[in-house]
Amino acid sequence: MVQATLPAAAQVPTTPPSLGRSVGARLLQAVRDVVRSEIGPKFRLMFGGIILLLIAISGLNVLSSYVGRDLMTSIEQRDRSAFFTTALIWLGVFAGLTAAAVTLRFIEERLALLWREWLTQGLVREYLAGGVYLRLRERGELGNPDQRITDDARAFTATSLSFVLMLLNALLAIVAFSGVMWSISPLLFFAAVGYALLGSALTIVFGRPLVRLNYDQSDREASFRSELVHLGENAESVALLRLEGRLQGRLRRRLTAVVGNMRRIVAVNRNLGFFTTGYNYGIQLVPPLIVGPLFMHGKVEFGVITQSAMGFAHILGAFSLIVTQFQSLSSYAAVVARLGSFGAAMERYGAPPRLPSETNEGPERLVYEDVTLLARGGEERLVSHLTVTVLAGTRLLVIGTDEARRALFRATALGRDTPAGRIVRPRTDRILFMPERPYVPPGTLRELIVRGGQEETSDDRVLGVLRDLGLEQAVKRLGGLDVEGDFNHVLSLGEQQLVAVARALLASPAFVVLQNPGTSLAPEQLARALALLSEAQVTYIAFGGSSAPTGAYDAVLELHADGTWSFRRS
Repeated sequence: MVQATLPAAAQVPTTPPSLGRSVGARLLQAVRDVVRSEIGPKFRLMFGGIILLLIAISGLNVLSSYVGRDLMTSIEQRDRSAFFTTALIWLGVFAGLTAAAVTLRFIEERLALLWREWLTQGLVREYLAGGVYLRLRERGELGNPDQRITDDARAFTATSLSFVLMLLNALLAIVAFSGVMWSISPLLFFAAVGYALLGSALTIVFGRPLVRLNYDQSDREASFRSELVHLGENAESVALLRLEGRLQGRLRRRLTAVVGNMRRIVAVNRNLGFFTTGYNYGIQLVPPLIVGPLFMHGKVEFGVITQSAMGFAHILGAFSLIVTQFQSLSSYAAVVARLGSFGAAMERYGAPPRLPSETNEGPERLVYEDVTLLARGGEERLVSHLTVTVLAGTRLLVIGTDEARRALFRATALGRDTPAGRIVRPRTDRILFMPERPYVPPGTLRELIVRGGQEETSDDRVLGVLRDLGLEQAVKRLGGLDVEGDFNHVLSLGEQQLVAVARALLASPAFVVLQNPGTSLAPEQLARALALLSEAQVTYIAFGGSSAPTGAYDAVLELHADGTWSFRRS
């Protein structure tokens, strides 16, 4: 299966995106990828249908120009019979154009949706693979990845398809109407081409700043929106701490950046508008100025004037895509650049992290072999040459500096920041990690507690575990196991942590690794949770949590401030 790939860039762009060959190359690569993917046959079939409809529309437009010419000539000659016959034919041509145009639009939208679904699934897959999302957030060099996956992916697929179809339509129009224009007057044909080329060149000159401004505007809008999302997610804390003034200041600064950049866009659009508006009015003047004298000298029929205007408009429209679509093209270039930088960033951080080795050999154990951990962004050693084996049944407490404990917990769970040594741990389904702040997504309590693959666990078993942990009142408050809820707002932090313990008890892994469990749990709650894990024969390793009774641990690993360590039995 071909993966969805982005129009990649070599690095996060620090220079303004352009409308040059890089955008075209990225578009071609993106089209090549989707054509070769699993949806390629359907994509090609729908695109082929669009091509046939474009050819039909182009042919009908040429036919319409001749029918319109005959209609106007019949009016000029006062030929009523020819007028009504030609009018009926013209109505038939318009009906065909309407049906073809509506069908074309429908297939185009369905094709864009198909492409967007495939591309977005690929982006999400790559974003989640190997913890890319976490490393991008930690580095902080790429803003608003959520907007790039949603808004930019949607704009890229829809606009790419739209521009490709406009280009094909323009080429067909040039082929179809060049002969018509040349038969009327070669001068008219050259006037259309020259007028369009001059207009395109001047449009690029006047509108070039829009590319960078649109790129910046997308980031500023997303930053403003993220501040509002942050406020909504932390509404209660903001209200309790009376932080409205500080957040209002941040929102004001974000809004000022949005408005300031938008003012620059409006100013460029004003300058560009003076030219493009005059350019569009000029389109109406050129055909009569050239064809009018030919009619006066009796060299052409009266209907040729309207036919020349129609043909001139089609030819000029084909050659004037840059003029008529420059604002859309500038926004599109910004979208391509943003997706390109996103793809480049995911490629840089897409290599899977150094994960702990998994083993099924011998007794289940967690082994640190000569592990050294460094402080992020420095040479300071947090842990130096740690060599410890924790067998199943050995309840371990890890104490020491917060930074060292956090680094060792992350290395154990994610294989991160491990320049030297090796970590061997049980299979993924035999070890469960509980971070300091529980992850409690919206859903039902059953979905939150029962691990995947254990959906057949009985209600009595689930409720019994919750009762042992003192959560029976929380279950009543939530309305039962199968009621949807937003647990972040309904459950206290301690209750959320106890729910995570309940999940561990029901899953019955060999090891549970807890990060600072004493932060959210009272001493008696922590003691009870650890006792239940022991009764279930689940080996736990607590990084912090010394508020539990001394007898809750069989061994203590202490990480010293200088990177050394000591291990002792309780």
